[in-house]
Amino acid sequence: VQLQASGGGSVQPGGSLSLSCAASISIFRVNVMAWYRQAPGKQRELVARITSGGSTKYAEFVKGRFTISRDTADNTVYLQMSSLKPEDTAVHYCHANDNGWPYWGQGTQVTVSS
Repeated sequence: VQLQASGGGSVQPGGSLSLSCAASISIFRVNVMAWYRQAPGKQRELVARITSGGSTKYAEFVKGRFTISRDTADNTVYLQMSSLKPEDTAVHYCHANDNGWPYWGQGTQVTVSS
């Protein structure tokens, strides 16, 4: 399984960004697709996830600001981020759990700064 993340960049506080994760397999059958992030000097943490059934879960620090979605026709998972804060600055990683096997995409940098 290969995961190709894109869409990171720099934005001012309060701005928006959208991340994409293109998978090399059908995401319809993947148990869980997720976005994680890792800020400098901190551990990698879950941001949001979506199951094969379409259920979503968010970390408390992004609830109401971020939305995870998927396009099963394009095998792509998205993370729409709004009301971004400086503390959202991190490398964001796409993750897939395919029947217990974990896969990571390369990270994409999100920087929120004035």
